[in-house]
Amino acid sequence: MIESIHTKEDLAERKTPPTIIVIFGASGDLTARKLVPAIFNLSKDNLLPNKCFLIGYGRSSMSDEVFKDELKLALKSFSRREIHELQWNQLEKNIFFHAGPYDDLSSFNKLEEKITSLEKGISSKAQCLFYISTPPGVFKPILENLGESGLARRNRGTNTASKVIIEKPFGHDLESAHELNLVINKRFDESQVFRIDHYLGKETVQSLLVQRFANSIFEPVWNRNYVSSVQITVSEDLGVGTRGGYYDRSGALRDMIQNHVMQLLALTAMEPPSSLNPESIRDEKVKALKALKPLAIYGENPEVVRASYAAGLVGGKPAKAYLDEEGIPEDSFTETYAALRLYLDNWRWKGVPFYLRSGKRLAMKASEIVVQFTRPPAILFGQDSRFRVSPNLLVIRIQPNEGVTLYLNSKTPGLETKLQPIKLEFGYETTFGSDTPEAYERLILDALNGDGTLFIRGDEAETSWGLLTPVLEHWASQRSHGLESYASGTWGPLEADKLLLESGHEWITGKSYD
Repeated sequence: MIESIHTKEDLAERKTPPTIIVIFGASGDLTARKLVPAIFNLSKDNLLPNKCFLIGYGRSSMSDEVFKDELKLALKSFSRREIHELQWNQLEKNIFFHAGPYDDLSSFNKLEEKITSLEKGISSKAQCLFYISTPPGVFKPILENLGESGLARRNRGTNTASKVIIEKPFGHDLESAHELNLVINKRFDESQVFRIDHYLGKETVQSLLVQRFANSIFEPVWNRNYVSSVQITVSEDLGVGTRGGYYDRSGALRDMIQNHVMQLLALTAMEPPSSLNPESIRDEKVKALKALKPLAIYGENPEVVRASYAAGLVGGKPAKAYLDEEGIPEDSFTETYAALRLYLDNWRWKGVPFYLRSGKRLAMKASEIVVQFTRPPAILFGQDSRFRVSPNLLVIRIQPNEGVTLYLNSKTPGLETKLQPIKLEFGYETTFGSDTPEAYERLILDALNGDGTLFIRGDEAETSWGLLTPVLEHWASQRSHGLESYASGTWGPLEADKLLLESGHEWITGKSYD
């Protein structure tokens, strides 16, 4: 829970300086659906600075008034809370639009002039928060022009130093991620940079630190002596939809596993940080990722599986195959499903398999971390078939219905001794209500306050890419050879089950333990 690390009073009392938020890609879908609603709800909770301005930067010419009308419509459609006219009237007077190419230095110089003019109007220096919400192809020119125009260096060394948020994907392999880091580090200090992964803003993901380190029943058994395996599943029941052209250049490994899933692994596997200081936490995440052994790609027992969805039924409705989707080339070998078996070569996790999987057109939408504990010795309840001793499971559910479930064994009612797994369940919505802040609210607020805990550091991104780039290069060389198939509406190819059979495990998410 957020409040365990930062109370609402702490957040409200932070002395955030006057702020100018600049969104590159202001007319994009992410801005309408997530960023503007997040900024509005932060304002509604009095968590933004008293003097806060929003400048939308886009390539298409647009007046301030038209931009405001679009944002108001977006709030009505996507905000988790209703917008009232009085609140909107207070916000809109500080909203502006700036048109210009992303590769044109003169447009950035004009943006700097507009920012300086706003500062003069409030007679105060302001921090700039630049949010790069554009296709990755223009990340580099935006960052370069922020540097060349002086916007990246504004007020450096003070509490009004510029900050930049960069959306995923952060590169498409190790080389491109390294090149992007070089561009960033030439213009910004690392403390100014916030590489965003919205999964880290979800309540359950944040609570992982609390679940692990604030409960003495878990931390003593969170190791190779008591944990049999860890599974992380991020599944989607939707296909690629209208994103076919983009997705075919990405695939499941790049789109989900390299960022979301690897972040969940790092938080699950990391050692206790020395403090809640952002760098202490990020140091331990990097250590966990660096402890991962290289994946076995070749041979009879590879630790990676890829597949593409075929036609099938999802939710009782027909679903077409990936190759029949709009914008997908006939000779595509892009994976819509990927599964990995990983091992950490360190003291805590030696020999414990971490199973990761993500895919589209699966049986249901779900994001879960499943910690499976070792079975008790077969002395009392292991010698009789009626004693069905199921493994203890800790299921951390990220979506849908965020919460935590602990599965235990219990005796069923009656004269005969029979065992049955039962669950102890906690749900965020039933306990705390449904008005939970969106992930982007948490992340934008932390960036404003300079808190990088929930953001990805440069070396963290490169470490993750370093593990997965050899897999991507091998798949590219093999093209369709080794690309499995699975029916839409299922849990993926049979080959993914084989990753677990060697250690006597099976996938948990999607199976009933009631």
